[in-house]
Amino acid sequence: MKAYIFPGQGSQKKKMGIDLFDKYPELVFKASDILGYDIAELCIHDPQKQLSQTQFTQPSLYVVNALQFLETKKSGDTPAYLAGHSLGEYNALFAASVYDFETGLRLVKKRAEIMGEIKGGGMAAVIGLNRDRISRILTDFQFDTIDIANYNSSDQIVLSGLREDILKAKKVFEANGAKLYFPLNVSGAFHSRYMKVAKGELANFLEPFDFTPPKIPVISNVTARPYKEANLKQLLTDQLDHEVKWYESISYMIGQGVAEFVETGPGDVLTKMTGYIKQNPMVIPMESEEDLEVKERLNETLKPTIGGNGLGVKSAELKPAQLGCPEFIKDHKVKYAYVAGSMYRGIASKELVISMGKARILSFFGTGGLDLDTIEEAIISIQNALGDDLPFGMNLLHNLYSPEKEMITVEMFLKHNIHQIEASAYMGITPALAYFRIKGLKRAENGEVLIGNKVMAKISRPEVAEAFMSPVPDYIVQKLLQEHKITDEEAALSKQVPVADDVCAEADSAGHTDQGSALTLYPVIVRLRDRLMQTYAYKKKIRVGAAGGIGTPEAMAAAFLLGVDFVLTGSINQCTVQSGISDAAKDLLQKMNVQDTEYVPAGDMFELGAKVQVLKKGMFFPARANKLLELYKQHGGLDELSDKDKNQLQQRYFKRSFDEVFEEVKVYKGGEAETIRKAEQNPKQKMALIFKWYFGYSTQLALKGDTANKVDYQIHCGPALGAFNEWVKGTPLENWRQRNVDEIADKMMGECAHYLDRFYQNKKELVKH
Repeated sequence: MKAYIFPGQGSQKKKMGIDLFDKYPELVFKASDILGYDIAELCIHDPQKQLSQTQFTQPSLYVVNALQFLETKKSGDTPAYLAGHSLGEYNALFAASVYDFETGLRLVKKRAEIMGEIKGGGMAAVIGLNRDRISRILTDFQFDTIDIANYNSSDQIVLSGLREDILKAKKVFEANGAKLYFPLNVSGAFHSRYMKVAKGELANFLEPFDFTPPKIPVISNVTARPYKEANLKQLLTDQLDHEVKWYESISYMIGQGVAEFVETGPGDVLTKMTGYIKQNPMVIPMESEEDLEVKERLNETLKPTIGGNGLGVKSAELKPAQLGCPEFIKDHKVKYAYVAGSMYRGIASKELVISMGKARILSFFGTGGLDLDTIEEAIISIQNALGDDLPFGMNLLHNLYSPEKEMITVEMFLKHNIHQIEASAYMGITPALAYFRIKGLKRAENGEVLIGNKVMAKISRPEVAEAFMSPVPDYIVQKLLQEHKITDEEAALSKQVPVADDVCAEADSAGHTDQGSALTLYPVIVRLRDRLMQTYAYKKKIRVGAAGGIGTPEAMAAAFLLGVDFVLTGSINQCTVQSGISDAAKDLLQKMNVQDTEYVPAGDMFELGAKVQVLKKGMFFPARANKLLELYKQHGGLDELSDKDKNQLQQRYFKRSFDEVFEEVKVYKGGEAETIRKAEQNPKQKMALIFKWYFGYSTQLALKGDTANKVDYQIHCGPALGAFNEWVKGTPLENWRQRNVDEIADKMMGECAHYLDRFYQNKKELVKH
């Protein structure tokens, strides 16, 4: 049995971590950003001679210890126990997944600042005397201002107290048999009664943080026994003014069967110390109930964590409703942690939303690209069908070029009592989105902030996720106040809640997903969420779900095993009876496989080069869309195009002249006279509007099912649908005319639960044998 142990203050040395920093550039960057200085420069070169100063020593050691742990972890070994000496305990808790790297560093930074401010104290190491002898000397010579700070081994003990008394005691201890009495270069009396004020300050700082129970037992310096979830914060604060029971901690682990101790950090101080302890371990009393509980956990059969509820499955009876976050199910009044996402231009139709709502599954109507009258008609139809109790929401698509339309859409939502939206394609928070979120905020009698309007944000970039997981920016709040859209109370309460209740990490889907990978994106968003939860001390957890690539029960199971609070599907719902796209398009979608998609420019963000994913099989559209973007980048206007390109675009792509296209654009943008005026004066802008017309045209072809122009269909779709098609091949669901969105949700969730149940049972059998 093995334990990882992490060194504390005193193990720092110049050039520590020199072989680690280049291996973990992202963490090093984050650490430097949090600390406000170049952590690698400090550790390797120490140009300002700061490495020995507490406020720099502790964060530096934490970073190097953490990186060394990540490097050691690559061996694949999982330790039975973790422990850290003083500061090192923060690394042990990080290694046990109690918090992430950044959170741990913020805690250590604060701890170091607090301890660095303590003056007038001193510490000294005494070697060659046992604890009883040291206690008698302190009593006999009336050194009642000195405490035992570290009980490192049977004959190595560190004292802590007023500096003048620490220095005065040197001659006394040397005269009474100490082999060495060595004053330490510290500014304060750490791990003693003199840290009481610092302890209170640290306790206040820790209060808003939420920690996860240790996944591996961590031995506390204070108790020399494993941490429990309930006492995490208390033990971290007690550590400041209690002695470090290192001798007992190592002896306890030896008693539990640990034979190998791996020092994970710079130097070998703990390795040498542990070697001495192994020769003469402390006699540990008979195991307590707590010790037996820890042992039982170590011997327990491996159980998977399934989704946001941290469910440990004990029987082959896993139900779909057990997957994901129970709070998600409760808040949205749904039967599953499953969402059918919006698809623009009503492809996520009112029929789709009504079917899902009646099945008590959350879905969103696709408003993107629709006029306000059509959206309003859909709202009324859905509300008439579902009433007030069944779940549904409306999509709010960021309108980069017409924020006024976005605001009008929100005002219409509020007018019709729409209290749930899915926000998509946002790069930041807009006044319209903020208005929806803030309107109706109020405080309950118990002091809780009541949120009337819920937001689910689909994101594919960490900086966008951070915007949604932070409160509405103050400048937007002030703007809404000045426009009398919100009250003073609503403005004040907006500082206490994030913009979104739910954030969906969207990768490899049909939307604006930056061609990302869910396995890469989701963990980053979760860690970011955890940091922001602590930063803003939110009372309620922001839930994080996943979308993109979820086309089979196995893919869904992988998402839940990853820990998602909910899953969101899109492409698989497009090829169903209730989808708003044409039958001709559905016939094409039914035949696609996982390789039959391609990334193309997004029509709504053409000039920015944003990408979306579309059906490629049998289509000319992807190649033509990418050609238009190339031409736009390379030329300043239509007149600069070659005759060959002009002819190709007008005859094959557009099937009409540039002038005719521009006339259609002017009609479509009749309410945007300024946009047309600028385009008429700016050849590049005019070219952009004409090229973007093709994207709207190709979408309409697919929506209407114009069979004469099939090759120009623009059908947003991810490879998940290809995987779904393969899954249902040979079953009644192979034909899209047998596919109903609510039945697909039931089948996916049911098969996912069954798959996870079998996964767990197989794992259990493997462990047995």
